[in-house]
Amino acid sequence: MKISKRIPLALLAGSILSSLPAATYAQDAPQAATPAQVSAQAPTPTDPYTIVITAQKRVENVQDVPVAVQVISGAQLEANGVREFSELTKVAPSLIVRPSDQPVNASLSIRGIGTFAFSIGVEPSVAVQIDDVPIAFQARAFADLSDIARIEVLRGPQSTLYGKSASAGLINIITPGPTRDWTVKAHALATTDSEYTIGGTVSGPLSKDLGIRVTVNHDDFNGNVHNLFTGEKVNGRKFTSARGKLVWSPGSAITATVGLDYIKGSTTLGRPFIRGLGPTAFLRGNVAQPPSVFAPGVTVGPDNQDVSNNAPAGTRYDGFGQSLKLAADLGGPTLMSITSHDRYKLDDFLDQDDTSVAAPDNRQGGRFRSRQWTEELRLVSASDQPLRYTLGLFFADIGYTRRFVRGPVFSQADWFATSGSNQAAAFGQLDYEFLPGTVATAGLRYQHEKVDYTFRDVRNGNAFFSGDAKENFATYRIALRHEFSRDFMLYGSYSTGHKGQTFDLSTGFNAQRASGGPVRPEKSRNIEFGARSQFFDRRLTLNLTLFDARYRDFQAQGIESFPDGTVNYRLANVGRIHSKGVELESSARIANDLNVAASVAYLDAIITEFPFAQCYAAQTLAQGCNPAVGATPAFQNLAGARPAQSPKWKLSASGEYTPRLGDMPVTGLVQAAYSYTSRINFSLSQDPETIQPGFGILNLAVGVRGISRPYEIAVFVNNVFDQQYYGNLINSRGTYNNQIATQAILPRDFRRYAGVRASYSF
Repeated sequence: MKISKRIPLALLAGSILSSLPAATYAQDAPQAATPAQVSAQAPTPTDPYTIVITAQKRVENVQDVPVAVQVISGAQLEANGVREFSELTKVAPSLIVRPSDQPVNASLSIRGIGTFAFSIGVEPSVAVQIDDVPIAFQARAFADLSDIARIEVLRGPQSTLYGKSASAGLINIITPGPTRDWTVKAHALATTDSEYTIGGTVSGPLSKDLGIRVTVNHDDFNGNVHNLFTGEKVNGRKFTSARGKLVWSPGSAITATVGLDYIKGSTTLGRPFIRGLGPTAFLRGNVAQPPSVFAPGVTVGPDNQDVSNNAPAGTRYDGFGQSLKLAADLGGPTLMSITSHDRYKLDDFLDQDDTSVAAPDNRQGGRFRSRQWTEELRLVSASDQPLRYTLGLFFADIGYTRRFVRGPVFSQADWFATSGSNQAAAFGQLDYEFLPGTVATAGLRYQHEKVDYTFRDVRNGNAFFSGDAKENFATYRIALRHEFSRDFMLYGSYSTGHKGQTFDLSTGFNAQRASGGPVRPEKSRNIEFGARSQFFDRRLTLNLTLFDARYRDFQAQGIESFPDGTVNYRLANVGRIHSKGVELESSARIANDLNVAASVAYLDAIITEFPFAQCYAAQTLAQGCNPAVGATPAFQNLAGARPAQSPKWKLSASGEYTPRLGDMPVTGLVQAAYSYTSRINFSLSQDPETIQPGFGILNLAVGVRGISRPYEIAVFVNNVFDQQYYGNLINSRGTYNNQIATQAILPRDFRRYAGVRASYSF
């Protein structure tokens, strides 16, 4: 058939199956594949300009897939200076990663859609999976990105194949597998602002049928904020991670992969004041505590990197995950089992008054714990047939606990909550080439879920609440694509998404919230058209996507009315959002030693219905805030406003030049990466104090590389033009006499810094 002709029937060594890219042998180490491996996935191409992905749970050429997906290689991550998850926003134009005071409250959004609530029971709108294992607890994903094969950013609802937490998109992270021959790679990095990284990978065969890969990485960065009270640097991180893979192929029909993932680390936090704190910004309205008293030595301004805190702020965390992946050749189709278990613990602590005074000394902190068990059974047909299928069953048991204490002076809280989810789903997708070059796709997922919770309010007499809810729902996807030639394809698709119901487990939970039951699920639908094209013998790639998505029963912090007429600030179904736009990805191999790539996204996202949204701090009637009447809190109508984290324009561009240096066995290395984000508001309430103006960041690197890449050393400069911008903005005027008091979370590259990175393989 046409599809089988376009990709040669040869696989790289140890390639296991479409759903198990984590277990595949490195692409630079080919050897014969077993029948189970051949039947399980589309053949890996020998064409150097072909990129394979697993977006549809089987290996396919990215140019053949009717899905909006951006592929980022490990080399691209390094060239762009991306070393941790939160920095992915630099290279994926449709993705925004907004950091917070600790990773649990960080949020991801794709095409302007993300989760803006901080209850432990609320699932994300953007799912993350690593080596085919879903990451249920979002903070667990905020780890390092060392030893990465590629990252696939899937845009738009992906619920049909990936479940209910992928209603806005998916980030699919794939790490390399064992190599055919023994290899050792060591890497190190040091910067002018005192970040140090060291790590290494050992990979190779333990026997004819057994391969292993182990990667260890350690990173230490003191931070880029100065705490004047303690004299220490904060806003930094320190962690050690280890990842291991054991691949066993005892015969031609069975392959097993054991994966282990461990991380232990800590972060520190400093939130500098970048606006406000005038002389009357008294702490809690106390005229005896102006800024000169509670923040001595701090000069407020857009470039401020100083804080004065008498209590530590940050996190300590550790996690350990295991997975077992089995593939069995059934004489054509392949049966797979993917089992995973993970546990994660995070302690968080914050100087809640953000000052260095002895009184009031308000602090908050607590502990998150998560545990998850998942099982997926999948049957995947061979890829060289006109009718191809992927059928599966998915089961998950997920639980969270949260202990939280705040006080003792104001905004007091003391509670303990648990949240659980049990899921069972059946899914399938069929691809049928009913005419030469024309393929119809239909997918369906049916899922049952039970969620439950407990909440004990220790501060209010140990008041105890508990409850549960069940839900059955279906999502689907249909698509049609036509390949006009080997290098040009058009497609159209319609997909639906589903974000599950949940209970709002946060400070203030009470009998009223409990009686209101769970927040209804958030639902989405997306219409998409795309063109995939390559020119000049595939040296130039241009991929264009147009999309139109609508979300209803949007879950966000807002105001909800109860049957008795009372209202409350809480997580609720508060509106509808319409997101549409255009995305373009391009790459070009201009010469054998010169490659460039660029991606751009235009987003027109509008809130179409949100009648009872919270007002922002100090918002007036003239600014749209309707005053409170009786027991009704003040509110505004956000219809026509942009959602949070939805810049109109976002782009990234990169290039690499590797000229041969005379007769020496080395090449030069010149890398450049640029990213631009237009104006963005971090608050759903449209708070003018939380607006980040448009900004662009340029990174450069120069070095040398061995011809066969056994070593590389480069000097780099990140944020070349020293462009100051913020990762997040917080309006804290309520604590400071209702005067302007805007704090910022500074990104890693808030100021220009340089460094050297080196790697050596043998």
